[in-house]
Amino acid sequence: MARADLLLKLVKASTQRNHEQVRRVIEAMAAEERAKNHTILAERLLTQLQGGGNGHTLSTTRTLRAPAGPLLAEIIPQRCLGDLFLPPDVEEVVSELVAEQHRADLLRSYSLEPRHRVLLAGPPGNGKTTLAEALAHALCVPMLVVRYEAVIGSYLGETAQRIARVFEEARSRHCVLFFDEFDAVGKERGDQHETGEIKRVVSSLLLQIDALPSFVVAVTATNHPELLDRAIWRRFQVCVELPAPKRGQIEKWFRRFAEQHDYTLDISPRSLAQRLQGLSFAEIEEFGNDVLRRAVLDQPNADVKAIVASRLRHWKGRFKPEQAGLGENHS
Repeated sequence: MARADLLLKLVKASTQRNHEQVRRVIEAMAAEERAKNHTILAERLLTQLQGGGNGHTLSTTRTLRAPAGPLLAEIIPQRCLGDLFLPPDVEEVVSELVAEQHRADLLRSYSLEPRHRVLLAGPPGNGKTTLAEALAHALCVPMLVVRYEAVIGSYLGETAQRIARVFEEARSRHCVLFFDEFDAVGKERGDQHETGEIKRVVSSLLLQIDALPSFVVAVTATNHPELLDRAIWRRFQVCVELPAPKRGQIEKWFRRFAEQHDYTLDISPRSLAQRLQGLSFAEIEEFGNDVLRRAVLDQPNADVKAIVASRLRHWKGRFKPEQAGLGENHS
């Protein structure tokens, strides 16, 4: 059965003829029922929202509901928070957010809502996407990834329309809605080099974020937080930085790696951490997989110590972005 607070909101919005609020409440009710695996009821609610199939929508300003199609990619999360090596302050904030979402009914009984808008910043390869997936795993909901190649259009107003469809789909279910490289659509409107279309897109984005219900956790990630519109920052209740890993984090990663794969690296994790400091988590993971691949292919006489030494030489001589003249500002 629908939550009492939603029923009360629905009655209030109906008596006030607030069609937009009625739509939002019904979408929230549908999401609640879908979360309980009451999919038929959820679909019926959304069908009635469209006018029961008679072609009339509840609100004349509402975009017709359409399948997410190519605009969103749905991912069933596999990574969990325990897989990550987060800075203590980030781990604390993330744990609080998960607890708030799990105990949302208690908060609502005090007229409070759980936090649900998260901005992740930091250099590439340090776990922003993985953290979004782990959040979805902790909340037991799917992760919907926005596909910019499908969202960004070439015609006037097309991008804003598609962004509205993305949020419309997300509002119909409990989920984590993930925007990677958020600066692609959330750029500073005061930038003289940007077109008026970008300004319209950002304005539309701000309205959609404000209207997002708290059962949808919006997670955005950017390598370039300095490019984001200043008004964007105010919309997010949780803003955290995921920096490059420190030596202690790298050491812990290699200890777990050896345990998980039942390999003795024959070189201490501390020594590896010292020699690989400066790499991102993604690069460290790729280094570990590189060692693992060679060890598997060299079975049954694999010399893991020699393999690790060989991979260290290889990684030390790797071609780097700065050698191609890319500089630090490119991701």
